Amino acid sequence: MRSEFVHLHWFRRDLRLDDNRALKLALNSGAKVQGIFIFDRNILDKLDNKQDARVMFIHRTLQAINRELQAYGSGLKVYYGYPTILWPQILEEFPVHHVFWNRDYEPYALERDRAITTLLQNNGISVTTASDHCLMEPGRVLKGDGTPYTIFSPFARRWRELITGNDIQPVQITEEDHRQWAILPKTTMGPSLGDMGFQTSTIPWPELQIKANVLRKYAEQRDIPSLQGTSRLGLHLRFGTLSVRSLASKAITLSDTFMNELIWRDFYQSILWHYPHTIDRAFKPAYDHIPWRNHPDEFERWCQGDTGYPIVDAGMRELKQTGWMHNRVRMIVASFLTKHLLIDWRWGETWFATHLLDYDMASNVGGWQWAAGCGNDAAPYFRVFNPYEQTRKFDPQGHYIRRWVPEVDELTYPAPIVDHAQARVRALATYKAGLASVDSSR
Repeated sequence: MRSEFVHLHWFRRDLRLDDNRALKLALNSGAKVQGIFIFDRNILDKLDNKQDARVMFIHRTLQAINRELQAYGSGLKVYYGYPTILWPQILEEFPVHHVFWNRDYEPYALERDRAITTLLQNNGISVTTASDHCLMEPGRVLKGDGTPYTIFSPFARRWRELITGNDIQPVQITEEDHRQWAILPKTTMGPSLGDMGFQTSTIPWPELQIKANVLRKYAEQRDIPSLQGTSRLGLHLRFGTLSVRSLASKAITLSDTFMNELIWRDFYQSILWHYPHTIDRAFKPAYDHIPWRNHPDEFERWCQGDTGYPIVDAGMRELKQTGWMHNRVRMIVASFLTKHLLIDWRWGETWFATHLLDYDMASNVGGWQWAAGCGNDAAPYFRVFNPYEQTRKFDPQGHYIRRWVPEVDELTYPAPIVDHAQARVRALATYKAGLASVDSSR
């Protein structure tokens, strides 16, 4: 015979027990709460690298959450499979009355959540969702006529007008709240990495620590790749081991420039939500007619950090070895791929998606389209970053370059894959011709 009803909290991009809006609602709902997580095969099956450090990061984070829950006599149930197949099994396992989760705005997540919501409601189960991933979620910051902003500056102004203390104030989850966890016999948490076909990765991930000194100096140091001048918290924001409110509540008094970066994060989430086609098509449709060269050998040299442009090669090697790349260098390597080599921005976006620990679809797609000139509020196509000038501005002593390209001064270092001046002329001509072809066909 079934026991009393329980409420489920479905962990997704909110892997923490503190400052978690949907979890707070679940724990305050009057019933015992069971936490679950699903390793979604619709996502994992697409990962070719079976040593993907992100999978190991999630798995170890879930183990830590499970240990925390065991202190309350509970535990985390973790599943591996396809959500639409697993959820009927979960409903057989637990006497579920209500399910809580925090909203996700990526196209696949929206489709999945609609399907699961319908499945649950058809079984007489209530669903409550909350805004937790953004400071101001998509749909809140709109023009006076109700349409979305596509230019950052007016979006940011309106964002600052609308933001409230409640949007930034962390959610307090108390010891009294934690008494609502369902009692669960101590069992194994769920599938191991090996059970899911993955192996341990040697790539380390950045520590979870909000460094006040970094935030204070952020405006002056954020563009210098040889310094620890950025927060390195993207991974933790991506998977929710850190709440964006916890970060913003500290940053708001320390760095307006850093707060602006959090507004950019909300902006790109808004763009992806309102314009989901941008995951694989240009925001500006005319730019889908650019005749990319897409030379495979040149793309491979870019991927491996073997272009003969030291700042580009340093960034690509940093990415491959650490799963991270400095923000300024991300712009440089993206501009180089799309403008100097005339390789489709989608190739670069996919490479970043595969290798970045902090990969976030909205920000990554937005950043690549910005660099390629085809996105909303993008750099104009005739803006071509000069890697040498970028080096003189941001790594004049070569400290960053020599860390990742120690052979830069040796004869073994390759000559530039393309001449900058010639590449710039070619890029401008190619873009101009592609856009002209669209105009002439109208």
